[in-house]
Amino acid sequence: MGGPGGGHPGGRPGFRGVDEAAQRRQNADAPHIEGLGRRVVALFRPYTGRLVVTGALVVLGAAIAVIPPLIVQRIFDEALFPVDGGAPDLPLLAQLVAATIGLYLLSAAIGVVQTWLTSTVGNRVTGDLRVRLFEHLQSMELAFFTRTKTGVIQSRLQNDVGAVSGVLTNTLTSILGNAVTVVSALVAMIIIDWRLTLISVALMPVLVLVQRRVGQVRARIAGQTQESLSELTSITQETLSVSGVLLSKAFNRQGAESARYQDENRNQVALQIKRAMSGQGFFAVVQVIMASVPALIYLVAGWLIGAGTDAITAGTIVAFTTVQARLLQPLMGLLRVSLDLQTSAAIFARIFEYLDLRPAIADPPRAARVDDAPGPVGRIEFRDVVFRYPDAAPSTRPSLDGVSFVAEPGQHVAFVGPSGAGKTTVLYLAPRLYEATGGTVLFAGADVRELAADSIIEQIGIVSQETYLFHASIAENLRYAKPDATDAELVSACTAANIHHVITSFARGYDTVVGERGYRLSGGEKQRIAIARVLLKDPPVLLLDEATSALDTVSERVVQEALDAAARGRTTLTVAHRLSTVVGADVIHVVEAGRIVESGAHLELLAAGGLYAQLAAEQIAAARIEQFEEDA
Repeated sequence: MGGPGGGHPGGRPGFRGVDEAAQRRQNADAPHIEGLGRRVVALFRPYTGRLVVTGALVVLGAAIAVIPPLIVQRIFDEALFPVDGGAPDLPLLAQLVAATIGLYLLSAAIGVVQTWLTSTVGNRVTGDLRVRLFEHLQSMELAFFTRTKTGVIQSRLQNDVGAVSGVLTNTLTSILGNAVTVVSALVAMIIIDWRLTLISVALMPVLVLVQRRVGQVRARIAGQTQESLSELTSITQETLSVSGVLLSKAFNRQGAESARYQDENRNQVALQIKRAMSGQGFFAVVQVIMASVPALIYLVAGWLIGAGTDAITAGTIVAFTTVQARLLQPLMGLLRVSLDLQTSAAIFARIFEYLDLRPAIADPPRAARVDDAPGPVGRIEFRDVVFRYPDAAPSTRPSLDGVSFVAEPGQHVAFVGPSGAGKTTVLYLAPRLYEATGGTVLFAGADVRELAADSIIEQIGIVSQETYLFHASIAENLRYAKPDATDAELVSACTAANIHHVITSFARGYDTVVGERGYRLSGGEKQRIAIARVLLKDPPVLLLDEATSALDTVSERVVQEALDAAARGRTTLTVAHRLSTVVGADVIHVVEAGRIVESGAHLELLAAGGLYAQLAAEQIAAARIEQFEEDA
């Protein structure tokens, strides 16, 4: 197989460098999807015409590839060295050479067009599928993301969806092209000389087995190398992120992190060297076999010629070895057909598994808009609401158990109580981020289950304890709430949030990039930008989830002033740990073990001497101790 046109055995033609055993285990773990083949075909249906043309070009290109060796036979036997012993036939030689060059040009053109078609179809299907999956994930309920690792979701979007284009280019066209090439090459070899074909076919299984063994050894090392690269990437992400750098500096662990990176880097270097050197003995055997097959053909041809067989000519030998050299690559490819098909099916199964997920919270048919609701916008009511988180054990108490209250438009309603009492759950249920297990949640007088989810969210602004800012400018983070907001509106919102004077003190003002998750800003500054972002949205309902609990006393006071300004004239539901932040609320509900145990204004609850008064006394005592320590 080392005749004209043959490649170096180290190139592992047709082998993709995959550990087959590991790949088969991964395929076995793929979910079972009913009607998978039909659904995959449906993805490519919009591109049927291009696929038909691609298939025709693959068959044509594979068939053309075996014609030049047949022309080579004529060049030798009729044009260069005529069998009748005459002089070279130059006109015929020119015609045959021109035909050969023409076929090579045609084959190259077909290859370019085929690559463009397969690339276009594969990448468009990939793009369609990626957008479809992303949009579907956007529709999933909040609980899905709290129980699913972000890395798993990213892997489905990037790795699995990205592999779809390879299904077309590396699997479908490979199977078709390799099959046509093998069949046409064998036919051409038989036409040229059936006796030499028997010799080649007899030795080919040995060569294929050796070549597969080389590929398997190198693929296992390649898998280990990829795992090592993943570990290096993980170390880089952990230690060179803002949080990782802060942590290593805080504990003076930079040296230890460098040593960890160096150890893994040494492992990576060793694996790369092992990968480069692995299978060299096998390659030597392959090279000997590849060189031996043509040599054996020469030997048999010489014996046949010596025996007086006129059918064996110089052109026959050259043409035969040229065709025979083309068999290894497509034959290796066909040996992987089963694994390729399994891998492709597993990729699509993992994608369809996510596409088949049904959101636990979805709009009903002909869902109403908030504007069409019977009550005033801004009125929120809970009627005997019971809620248990989806992953909670059945034996545990519900997070909310028979909670009822009413928040009128413009009213400030606060929820206080011990940690884990269920306060934040109230804020999750009001905009229907979670679905109540029992009872009814009403928004503007209508059951939230009968309203369109987007129309509810349009009326609500949320400020949580953990502020999320994008790695972008302050202006871009603010305009996330209102993309068409003017500069004047940004200034107005930031002034109301008590942050405008801070922003203008930066060299680039509103164009200042806040860094990853806003690390270039203090906690109080990030929180006030989040408040300004909500003010820019200008919703009639405001949900505040312990928005100041993580701030120092000075920052808390400044942010609280901004929150008070934001809450003015809006229905506001506040979850608070520090009672000092809700003393001015119209109604304070004290929550304990999923139930509202007390309700009233600040002074009323203190006078009642219940749980609220106890929490207040504990916080006052803690504040006195803190003040005493500061004075000392």
